[in-house]
Parts: sequence; C-alpha cells; structure tokens
Amino acid sequence: MFNAFQKSSTTAQKRYTLRTMAFMGGYTAVMVAVIFGAFDPIQNTPAAWILALAVTAPIVGQIWTSLAFMRESDEFMRAVMAKQFILSSGISMALFTAWGFGESFANAPHAEGWLIYPLFWAVMGLTAPFLKSSS
Repeated sequence: MFNAFQKSSTTAQKRYTLRTMAFMGGYTAVMVAVIFGAFDPIQNTPAAWILALAVTAPIVGQIWTSLAFMRESDEFMRAVMAKQFILSSGISMALFTAWGFGESFANAPHAEGWLIYPLFWAVMGLTAPFLKSSS
C-alpha cells in the first residue's frame, strides 16, 4: 500500500506504521510467551481470561490504528479505505457465518472464533486491488 519510511510518505502513514509495529510487537511477544509455555499453569482456569484479554488487546489496538489512519487520511484515501473496510467486514462475516452453519448442519470441522480476524485481513488484501481504483 505504501512505504512509511520513504520521504514522500505522509505523517498519517508514518503513525500507522509505527502504531502497527507497536501493537503487533506486543501481540507477538504475548504469543511467543504462549508458545513457550509461560501461561501453561493457568490454562483452563478462570485466570486464563487474563491471557485471552492480553492477546486481544493488541488486536483491538490494531483495529483502532486502522480506523485512526482512515480518519487522518485525505478524503479520497478515507473513502477508498472505508469501502475496503466495510466490504472486507461484510465478506468475512458472511464467510464465517456460512462456515458456522456448515458446522451446525454439514458436520464441517470447527473453526475457532478468532480466525475471523486473519480472515478479515486476508479479504482486505484480496479486495484492495479492485477497490483502489474506484472512488
């Protein structure tokens, strides 16, 4: 989409990149701790909600970062990004809902609820080239 480290990048692009790196760095740190067993003693206990919220917090931060970038961008970029965000959200919800009904009625394997987030970004990436040229 852009390179925030070029001289021509906007202040909004630079802020987006730095915020994304910060939030995804936090997410990565928590997930590495999970992988190496730091939270094993609390698995399947009420305290595991702390882990669930710790992993969720950077995701919420990234969503805020994306919305803040839209707000800080010019009118054209804001319109294109809003279309991408809305279309990607709708497609992701439709796909995830269809899979959920497949689980209920067609014995499809279970998909974890958190998969909606990477699905959203995958759909965003797939739809972006088609919406970028529209206004």
